[in-house]
This record gives sequence, C-alpha cells and structure tokens, in this order.
Amino acid sequence: MPVVTFYLISDWHEMVRTLDGWVPPHRRETVHRLVQEIDVAISGFLRGQAGVCLIVGIYYAAALSLVGLDFSLLIGLTAGVLTFMPYVGSMAGLLIGLSVAVGQFWPQWTTIAIVVAIFLVGQFVEGNVLGPKLVGDQVGLHPVWLIFAMFSFGYLLGFVGLLIAVPLAAAIAVLFRFGLNRYFASPFYQGEETG
Repeated sequence: MPVVTFYLISDWHEMVRTLDGWVPPHRRETVHRLVQEIDVAISGFLRGQAGVCLIVGIYYAAALSLVGLDFSLLIGLTAGVLTFMPYVGSMAGLLIGLSVAVGQFWPQWTTIAIVVAIFLVGQFVEGNVLGPKLVGDQVGLHPVWLIFAMFSFGYLLGFVGLLIAVPLAAAIAVLFRFGLNRYFASPFYQGEETG
C-alpha cells in the first residue's frame, strides 16, 4: 500500500492531465464541475465521519471512566477511531471493554452489564442519530438515503460495501442531480418540438 500511494502521489498530476485529455474539449467544464462537486461531497463525508469518531470516542471514554473501568480512556478512544469503519469500532470496543470488565469486576454482573449497555447505546446513537445527521448533512444526502445506501452496499459487497457506501452514494447523488437538471432543461421535458 505505501508503494502504491507513493506512485499515486508522484504521478497524480500526470494522471489527471491524461484523463482530462480523454474528455472532449467542449465537455471539460461540465466534467470538471461534476468532479469538483463529487470532491466536495466526499470531503464532507470525511469531515462528518471524523466528527462522529470524535464524539463517539469521547462518549465511550467518559462513560467507561464513570463506571471505573481500567484503561477506559484507551478503550474509548480506540473504539472511537475504529468507528470510522461502520460497526467495527463499537464491536471492537465492546469485545475489549467486556473482556476488561469481566476481568476487573467479576462477579459483579451489574457493572459488566452497564459496560455492555454503554456500547449498545453508543452504537445506537452512532448508527441512527450521529451518522445520518452529521455525515448525511455533510454529504448532501437525506438520512433515509444514507441508511439505504449502507444497507444496499453492505448487502451487495459485505464489509467493503459498508466502507464505500457513503462516498459512492454521494458520487451517485451528484451525477443523479446533474442528470435530473439536464432532463428538466431538455426539450422533451419542456414540451418543445425537436426538429
């Protein structure tokens, strides 16, 4: 991966010039505008997802600290960082937090159950409130479409689908809006006669 990244970075401008040369000159401005809109949407996704990771990480660390769990800051922040990959952060945090809680609090089941509840609440809030609201607003997708994209791409492509669902849905939304605007401006929609 580092070698591929190095070559992508070093040859990026040449690759962009080559791809730009493939686009018909009279369509370049439109293609550049679409690529810029897709870039804004994907950048918004990254910013929104980073915000979700930060909020969830702080929540896990604070809630686990209040319970008195050892390594709560490390577990919470690790779960927050891993939240960038949907479901991975909360599942990893739950497994690690539950293991530490069982080792530390055994046989106090109530404290262990509280640790489990912290992660279940965190996963619920992340998946149903923070993710759709922060990421969906940044990307320009309605939360329902965002959840639909996650389910669809997750079903079709599994874990990889969950990782690429939002950026791909954002790109598709930009192209769909462009196509819809072109359709509304077309003679067919306007009811004009075509020669």
